[in-house]
Amino acid sequence: MDAIEQYRPRLPAPVWERIGADCRRAVTRAQPGSPKQARDWLGALAHAAAHADACGRPTKAEHLLTPEAIEWYLATGCLHLDESSRSNRRGRLNKLRRALLGPDLITGDPAAYSGSDSSRPYSRAEQAQLYASARSQPTDALRYGCLTLLALGFGCGLDSPEVIPLRTHDVREASNGAVGVGVRGPRARVVLCRTAWAPVLTEATAWAAEPSRSRYLFRPESHTRGTNTVTNFLARAKTEPGSPAMAMGRTRATWLVDAIEARMHLPTLMAAAGLTTLRSIDRVLPYVRNLTPEQAAAALKEF
Repeated sequence: MDAIEQYRPRLPAPVWERIGADCRRAVTRAQPGSPKQARDWLGALAHAAAHADACGRPTKAEHLLTPEAIEWYLATGCLHLDESSRSNRRGRLNKLRRALLGPDLITGDPAAYSGSDSSRPYSRAEQAQLYASARSQPTDALRYGCLTLLALGFGCGLDSPEVIPLRTHDVREASNGAVGVGVRGPRARVVLCRTAWAPVLTEATAWAAEPSRSRYLFRPESHTRGTNTVTNFLARAKTEPGSPAMAMGRTRATWLVDAIEARMHLPTLMAAAGLTTLRSIDRVLPYVRNLTPEQAAAALKEF
């Protein structure tokens, strides 16, 4: 197609010399339906390849177009773009992926979902950065406040409205070592904290608690509870250079994605998350790692 041969994305010449031939090969093989689609696909793939090239990662199109590679590129190489531009680039790369590599499942295309930054889970490295940043806060109040939010988000999947009213006695440790949180409000339930975060939650609770006195778990010295209690606190916390910003929506999304990838029974997951509809799960599905075609075929055959 002439559009593929004539179009050249705005990239430095040495970079284009390294990646251009493979990008054109992949888009040609995907058979775009129009010259505009050819340019859109080639531009999106070329920028993804240029970012991978700069990071020392493989630049072959088949490596760049896996769902994980696409999300990595958007999270690390598109920080200068606004959310709508990132969503646009995600859509083009995913369409090119399906055209080039075929459907994710041999039985057809799965349902399409759109992701958003507020639903993007934290990577393992980002979780470690957030934990290190929490530990390095200059005061006990900031330190244990951040640790409490991390433990309740990553460990229990709670969001801000559920964190704010919690009391120290809502956190209970069972004889078998399990740590449970009694969530208050319209979605009242008991959530067991993930093993990795249970010691952090226990430590933060011990710091906030006082004998024979009911205290708030988060910011125990503050008796004013409002919808902005968490956001006001996070605005005062110190952020380490290179560390991502903490957002409770993203910690909850991380918990949901990990639970889905662990193949948690759906009714159990929804009960633990306090969900009555699948809307919240819809938003995180773009970030759930797909099975390989072989694994998907085995699962469909044997269930």
